[in-house]
Amino acid sequence: MDTDLIYHNKYLAETNPSQMPQYAFEYYPGMENYAKEVKPGDFVVAGKNFGCGSSREHAVYCLQYAGVPCVLAETCSRIYYRNAINNGYPVLFVKGLSDAIKSGAVRNGDTLEVDLDAGSIRDLDTGMEIHGDAVSDLEHEIMEAGGLFAYMKAQASK
Repeated sequence: MDTDLIYHNKYLAETNPSQMPQYAFEYYPGMENYAKEVKPGDFVVAGKNFGCGSSREHAVYCLQYAGVPCVLAETCSRIYYRNAINNGYPVLFVKGLSDAIKSGAVRNGDTLEVDLDAGSIRDLDTGMEIHGDAVSDLEHEIMEAGGLFAYMKAQASK
């Protein structure tokens, strides 16, 4: 899924991150109502190469400011990943997630329990458990600080 489908370039003039969630997935077929339906605590579960395309931070902000705690993806583009971490937003890599989506082991609307430190996902509806790559210590520190700039500022003051 490329960044145009996450946050269309039509809305790049919007500079207030708190206004960006209203445009999330608007151009993704079948997800046009996502912005109206997403609730804080909902996860985005994706297959391979999530966030490919342009380097726009809007594609991170529209999910982060919608209250989505993290993106769960089998793989994601390096630029999306760096934008996410630099803005203090977690992405959890989970091998086999594409197959779990295709087989119906993880379905839209399922209740998930995610442990970023352990890299584990448990689907409370189906009982399925998947283990991904835990967030590294440095990434965790950057996220805890609120992003790379806040992290660097805190490091400089030590």
